[in-house]
Amino acid sequence: MAGAESPGRVRGSAWTWRPVARDALLARAFHSCTELQGRFYLVGGLLEGGARMPSSDTVIFDPTRGQAVQLPAQGPLRSHHDAALVGGRWLCVVGGWDGSRRLATVSVLDTESGVWEVWKANPSSCPPAGLSSHTCTRLSDRELRVSGREGGTRTQRRYGSIYTLKLDHSTRTYCYKEEGYHTVSRSGHSAALLPTTGPHPGHQLLLFGGCNSVEPEVAGQWSHGKIKEETPVAPRLVEQLARLVSSGQGLQQGPQSLRHHSCSVVGPFAVLFGGETLTRARDTICNDLYIYDTRTSPPQWFHFPCPDRGLKRVGHRTCLWNDQLYLVGGFGEDGRTASPQVCILELFV
Repeated sequence: MAGAESPGRVRGSAWTWRPVARDALLARAFHSCTELQGRFYLVGGLLEGGARMPSSDTVIFDPTRGQAVQLPAQGPLRSHHDAALVGGRWLCVVGGWDGSRRLATVSVLDTESGVWEVWKANPSSCPPAGLSSHTCTRLSDRELRVSGREGGTRTQRRYGSIYTLKLDHSTRTYCYKEEGYHTVSRSGHSAALLPTTGPHPGHQLLLFGGCNSVEPEVAGQWSHGKIKEETPVAPRLVEQLARLVSSGQGLQQGPQSLRHHSCSVVGPFAVLFGGETLTRARDTICNDLYIYDTRTSPPQWFHFPCPDRGLKRVGHRTCLWNDQLYLVGGFGEDGRTASPQVCILELFV
């Protein structure tokens, strides 16, 4: 493991990703990255562009020490999946591609023992046909909201499905329940559980990208007090983002036809970065920063382009921890070379 020096501020840019660590174990894309007790758990992914068979390894990165280690136990072959924590201990990997088919099963890492478990579907479960490039959002410690386009190896449905996934770590079981409505057909989108303002405050789950639509789509709404999930506290970063969107340096436009980008909720903001655009035949991988500001009604988009082509990423992840937003993995500008770097978002405001 070796540290990485900051390349410095790119002239004309209000932000950059500053490298803080580098390790070959972290070089992957279309993986999951989940924070637990100050460590990032990276599961699976593709190690190089064009690879059909995903990785089965699990890497644990300690951002305090800048060190990465590989878990001895082999996990499931997975890419284009999503993951969420249950019970402060079990890392649940939901769906994804195993090298031959799309899955809807749940594989679970017991982070205390370091052992992978296969949980069983409840007899009343109504699982999706198969999921990849979907989203999985925590609503509570035992309930997730899954959104994506179902499909098998050869065909996919022309609409997006929404499921509630209930997990019971005491019985090692899970249960899918399909919600009674569909979304636009999306793949490679992101999801953000954000607070709503106005006379009826609460929360809503918004889907961004993964199709030609510019506007986000609502995949769930809850009144005040229904959602108990608490996002990590990041007062310094929230203040910096507020100064950035009010600086006048951003364009008031949202992402169009963007997929395989990253999305993290930071207070009242959804921060989107990178991804692949569907609007161009060439040079499709992006390095743009988008901020969705829910403090106003209606919410506003802010777009901050970047002239540094070295920051282009697709299939990467961002993770909020200790008042910093971390960027982990992803393919670079060529769409084939996985980045071994870990970076933090640096704002010049």
